[in-house]
Amino acid sequence: MASFPDTINENDIGKAKFIGELLVPVAPFDQKSGREAWTVAFAPNGSYFAWSQGHRIVRLIPWTKCLKNFSIGHGGEATNASSPRRLSRQNSTEGQAMPQADEPREHTIDCGDIVWGLAFGSSVPEKQSRCVNIEWHRFQFGQDQLLLATGLNNGRIKIWDVYTGKLLLNLMDHTDIVRDLTFAPDGSLMLVSASRDKTLRVWDLKDDGNMVKVLRGHQNWVYCSAFSPDSSTLCSVGAGKAVFLWNMDKLTLIRKLEGHHNDVVSCEFSPDGALLATASYDTRVIVWDHHKGTVLLELGHLFPPPSPIFAGGANDRWVRSVSFCPDGRHIASITDDRLVRFWSIEERAPQAVASLSNGLCCAFSAEGSVLAAGTRDGGVHFWECPRSVASLQHICRMTLRRVLTSQQVEALAIPTPLRDYLTYKVI
Repeated sequence: MASFPDTINENDIGKAKFIGELLVPVAPFDQKSGREAWTVAFAPNGSYFAWSQGHRIVRLIPWTKCLKNFSIGHGGEATNASSPRRLSRQNSTEGQAMPQADEPREHTIDCGDIVWGLAFGSSVPEKQSRCVNIEWHRFQFGQDQLLLATGLNNGRIKIWDVYTGKLLLNLMDHTDIVRDLTFAPDGSLMLVSASRDKTLRVWDLKDDGNMVKVLRGHQNWVYCSAFSPDSSTLCSVGAGKAVFLWNMDKLTLIRKLEGHHNDVVSCEFSPDGALLATASYDTRVIVWDHHKGTVLLELGHLFPPPSPIFAGGANDRWVRSVSFCPDGRHIASITDDRLVRFWSIEERAPQAVASLSNGLCCAFSAEGSVLAAGTRDGGVHFWECPRSVASLQHICRMTLRRVLTSQQVEALAIPTPLRDYLTYKVI
């Protein structure tokens, strides 16, 4: 179990490289709530970046357009968007992925109310709707369709066509703020919404947005939810130390994970689905083996760690957001101590840190080389993720864990050290 000292020596830790920012003009009178960037999101195919920049507005920007104004590469100081250095495609693997012609357009969307949650979703035609008896649908989503779901302050969920910026669906059933949204990554266009009305709701967009199920069990606000990479499991977290795991084939509760001492506000699975990271106001990020319901690693943001009785109060170290890097080896956390931390699960300590005032949320780009963080001012800041070459063992472990649970690995006739490595007991 690793914690890190209250005072960070940035001479000993490589500071995260700041590469750019997207800012929102702030009027002198504009100091009240409503301007926060509660969510930032990257399209799974790397084409778009979206963030809720406050005052009901969501910006959709082609990711290559952002990259051209950022400084990413080898050597040299990074510049911000106010004095950009043009990005060459040779210096960015993400930039190479996008075509130079027919690049997507930027959109500014007025959602009609304060935006709390954002999620991109894309369709795979062979993933049919659960409502197989219905022959006619208002919407026929093609393979090239890219959708953006927005969760609003009034309890509504609006679904937009990313490429045109047009409103497609208006989902109404929640009775309070829709705090978070997540699409199943299997292309089924199954959407889960987490709300302050203490429920999660499952929507089938291939069935014109009809609601499939209400998941009940949380006794307080639900802050966040996340699908496992194979879409079989959903994690939901909320007030009252809640961490729930749901079977999304049967739409039933699997188990509750016990370990946090305060509200749990953010969660995300590792890319291979073997690990689950949860962030809490108790100043910790916990990395779980969710298959067994056990704690593998604690990443502390206050030293010495607060006792459970004090972890429930304000301490300037509340963890606001956690995100797993697509490389499966790094975790980013946003905390009220005005720092962004990049953790390595192999080193159990922050590998890089950076300053960030009033941070609220974070997300890695689809390629994993950039972290975006939203703030209370409505702006977004970007950093390069620490770069290192993954070992062959780690690559093989991720490949294996994409298809095997912890219990299945433990049943293999292999040496104990190898079994412990594959189940992340020796991270």
